[in-house]
Amino acid sequence: MNFPEGTSLQEMLPSFGFEKPYPIVSARVNNVSQGLKFKAYNNKEVEFLDVRDASGMRVYTRSLFFLLCKSAYDVFPGCKIFIEHQISNGYYCVVRRREGALKDADIDALKARMQEIVAKDMPFHRFEVQVDEATKLFRERGQEDKVKLLETSGQVYMDYYTLGGTPDYYYGRLVPSAGFLTVWDLRRFHDGLLLQVPDRHQPDRVAPYVDQPKTFGMYAENLKWNLIMGLNNVGDLNHSSLERGTELIQVAEALQDKKIVQIAEEIDKRFREQKVRLVLITGPSSSGKTTFCKRLSVQLKACGLRPLSFSTDDYFVNRVDTPKFPDGRYDFDNFDTVDHDALQRDVLRLLAGEEVEVPEFNFVTGIREYNGKKLRLGRGSVLLVEGIHALNPRLTDQVPEEAKFRVFISTMTSISLDHHNSIPTSDNRLLRRIIRDYNNGSFTARETISQWPSVCDSEEKWIYPYQENADMMFNSAYLVEFAVLRNHAEPILASIPKNAPEYAEAHRLLKFIHYFIPVPDNEIPSTSLLRAFIGGSSF
Repeated sequence: MNFPEGTSLQEMLPSFGFEKPYPIVSARVNNVSQGLKFKAYNNKEVEFLDVRDASGMRVYTRSLFFLLCKSAYDVFPGCKIFIEHQISNGYYCVVRRREGALKDADIDALKARMQEIVAKDMPFHRFEVQVDEATKLFRERGQEDKVKLLETSGQVYMDYYTLGGTPDYYYGRLVPSAGFLTVWDLRRFHDGLLLQVPDRHQPDRVAPYVDQPKTFGMYAENLKWNLIMGLNNVGDLNHSSLERGTELIQVAEALQDKKIVQIAEEIDKRFREQKVRLVLITGPSSSGKTTFCKRLSVQLKACGLRPLSFSTDDYFVNRVDTPKFPDGRYDFDNFDTVDHDALQRDVLRLLAGEEVEVPEFNFVTGIREYNGKKLRLGRGSVLLVEGIHALNPRLTDQVPEEAKFRVFISTMTSISLDHHNSIPTSDNRLLRRIIRDYNNGSFTARETISQWPSVCDSEEKWIYPYQENADMMFNSAYLVEFAVLRNHAEPILASIPKNAPEYAEAHRLLKFIHYFIPVPDNEIPSTSLLRAFIGGSSF
């Protein structure tokens, strides 16, 4: 199809006759994410996207953030608004103003202003300027979080947007106008509000609210330590990395050590009070489950206990019996990939004091093997079982509840780029996995990126529904992690060719990690959780 030079994607869109079950919000142009206002001056390969695509969802939610911020400034002049983090199928936001926390009437007024802007279809305008000009603009508005980020970004030019004359900065494209933002809601949430966004699978409705008090508590704990360290955003982190990078690494390690000790001491307490004998450890891909299990074992020994452990992966069914997706691919994250009957039978025998030969899965042959590995729980022993299905109630439904202690490990980045740009919780784990897979020679960066959407879908189905069942949670996100990962990820991501479908995600991740001033990894100890991904782990 032919169009005049300089035609925007939005102007082209009506000419295409393809089915659009949900509104188009963005596009990939030559494998790079672009907004619909992108103008083409020569031939391009274009893929239009709605919010079912992760890139389309990011464009939509960024635009919602700006709509919320603009409305807050209008309704509560002089306020500051913080987009904190993703939780409960939405985004936790805090509005700080002289009048104190928001009341129900304030939420209603804010929502009404947002609806008014959407009804007017107020346009988002993008401006490309030199960083110095943008820094001056945001400094005059008292937005030092953006000033610090831009000053340490190393960029010469940058984009900022306006909505109804209000300027703001977002590190990706937005929808053309507020009229695109028809699916969202607000509700009071703790001392702030929850911005609810579309359901990725059914974008014409808001994602259902899920109460996650334990997850929120874990976030709050990490935010508290960030504030103690004076790290409100990535600009603060960059300045601190230049001045005291070694100290940040030491504090990051100390915080994780402290939490692991707390978990070990709680297990020890329950072992002695209520005979807890089984510790179940789970978390999503690349959260650091295996290394955490080993570090926890060390601390349990320091408490006087004798930990024994195995992974649910060792109870995989033989590969020929592995469940498959409709397209014929193996569904390795399916609950039935694990022979849960055999696993639970062995756990019950171990808890009864019997000696049990446990299997080891051969990932080369795809066969579960018995090689003489035998376990027996003696006096003072606890059994640690680690794996993605460990908190699924069906895995140990015959084990008495008082005998179990559950730990959920996540990787929740508690720092933001600036007050209005939170960091997606999965980016941390994706970068970890890309680096580890590449270093291990198991998968190329292209293969890891290609597999990631199905990994995330499986986590939504098999892992996250059970995270609130945990007795304690552990956040494996590292205070200076992105600054360390940048050194490892850059050459790997840069090797992906521009004509590859995975280049779009590689380009996004490269742009993202460039916001962080690199921190060398030579002072990260060999026992660190991060070493499991960048190499050099003593475990």
